[in-house]
Amino acid sequence: MTSCMAKKIQFLLVILFFCLSSAKVTPTGHDKLNWISITELKAKIKSDPKPVLIDLYTNWCYWCKVMDKKTYSNPKVIAYINDHFYAVKVNAEAKDAIEWGNKSFNYNETYKINDFAMYLTSGQPGFPTTAIFADEASNPASLEGFLEPKDLEPVLKYFGEGFYKNESFQSFNANFKTTW
Repeated sequence: MTSCMAKKIQFLLVILFFCLSSAKVTPTGHDKLNWISITELKAKIKSDPKPVLIDLYTNWCYWCKVMDKKTYSNPKVIAYINDHFYAVKVNAEAKDAIEWGNKSFNYNETYKINDFAMYLTSGQPGFPTTAIFADEASNPASLEGFLEPKDLEPVLKYFGEGFYKNESFQSFNANFKTTW
């Protein structure tokens, strides 16, 4: 092999190395949360009942974006929510009507948010808010503000593993040991 040919091969290998090392990896379904819409939720929850986690956010909310980046992208959080919950993102400022239960929630001009956001936050809106419904008929258990994975873990496991049926959250949380 001539030295010219060896240099060409070496050059091609260097180019190939840079191309492969800069390739973007596309996440699989296990790498991200399976967010669904409220409309999709209605069909799924009837055939396979599970608790519902709602991420109430706004487009302008800094801490909502941090929660997406730090908490909802954590592999343990993703795996647990995907296995035990239906995850729904709801923009608090949605102008379209939101159907929940047997009620329709509309955009509230006075507060500049959807009345569903007012319902989830008991009339005290703050963002982000994580709301969990044990089932279709229950009231929301809502947590306002940014939550680290370790802060969200006991709440997820309390509802995801059914402890809410027999034990108060205070009792459950007193003995809970975080692993995230």
